Amino acid sequence: MSKDLWGQPKGLYVLFFTEMWERFSFYGMQAILVYYMIKQLQFSQEKASNIWGLYTGFVYFTPFFGGLLADKVLGQRKTVILGGVIMAIGHFMLAVESLFYPALIFLIVGCGALKPNISTQVGSLYAAHDPRRDRAFSLF
Repeated sequence: MSKDLWGQPKGLYVLFFTEMWERFSFYGMQAILVYYMIKQLQFSQEKASNIWGLYTGFVYFTPFFGGLLADKVLGQRKTVILGGVIMAIGHFMLAVESLFYPALIFLIVGCGALKPNISTQVGSLYAAHDPRRDRAFSLF
């Protein structure tokens, strides 16, 4: 059985779909989170916007720590899996209004664990001078 699919390692497609799910999570939250806070949780526009800004800022800040966690403790693969599981738990927690803030923390921590390590895994699928490597990052 070939380890390649359409000229690329099969692992690239697993990483691609995992990253796609993470991006769907982030941009889906971007589209509905403020609306949810205002209409469902009855937050003011100002409070909802402030929470959204903090959420977004931490989503972009925590990958630093996710990279450290992978490099020093768990490894990239385990950290990506852990991040995905934590994000999924966070999305399920959003269904319960009283868990709103913990759910956001789960989403932030999960994204921080997943985001920096999944891109690094794309590069590790290829030898240093494999000509398919650049194309793989474009596909990813």
